Amino acid sequence: MPSEPLFRAAAIEAGYGRVQVLWGAGVEVREHETVALLGANGAGKTTLLKVLCGLIPPWRGEIRFSGRDITFERTDKRVRAGIAYMSERGSFPGLSVEENIRIGGQFTPAAHLKRRMEELYGVFPAIAERRRGLAGSLSGGQRKMLAIAKALAGSPRLLLMDEPSAGLSPLFVNEVFEVLRRFRGEGLSFLIAEQNVRFLDLADRVYTLDGGRIGFEGTVGALHANDALRRAYFGLK
Repeated sequence: MPSEPLFRAAAIEAGYGRVQVLWGAGVEVREHETVALLGANGAGKTTLLKVLCGLIPPWRGEIRFSGRDITFERTDKRVRAGIAYMSERGSFPGLSVEENIRIGGQFTPAAHLKRRMEELYGVFPAIAERRRGLAGSLSGGQRKMLAIAKALAGSPRLLLMDEPSAGLSPLFVNEVFEVLRRFRGEGLSFLIAEQNVRFLDLADRVYTLDGGRIGFEGTVGALHANDALRRAYFGLK
């Protein structure tokens, strides 16, 4: 019998005020798995991620992490349990690079955080050189790298990412891609919400989200093999 996934959200309905955005959406991520959530702007990807990390309460549905019901658990408790969230903006421009990373690891013991920060500076040398400078002074690509470093500072088990390629040149998209490939190889689980189909190359499985509803769930190969889905989604950049 298959083991319970690391993370499971089922029948999620949510929205803002009286406006419903999500209609029975559900996703699963297994240990050491990378899952892509593919959809256009306005499909509900950001809303779903915010529900999953506790920033927006669901109207209905259930969320479980590592076998435990976290549906209405506070965001800080989810972070302590091992869930990190990288928003599209991802950092605080008025704080320094180092302050941002420390915020990402705020629940991590000091000695471990110090080691983790040095490890991350080794992975991201461009931001290491600017560690005392304001995050707002970084280039767009450097800010994205900082956002990833900040999300990884607490050594999470699962990283929820909202469009890591947004606003980046193809060169920086490649850099982000390679960084994620590195941490994927170290066993971190990912749920990556994206429009850029390049990120399917990292994924074990994929969901499509359209109008707040999950349309397709399966392997990347099955998505490629479906003519209608290939036409609908592979034009997205």
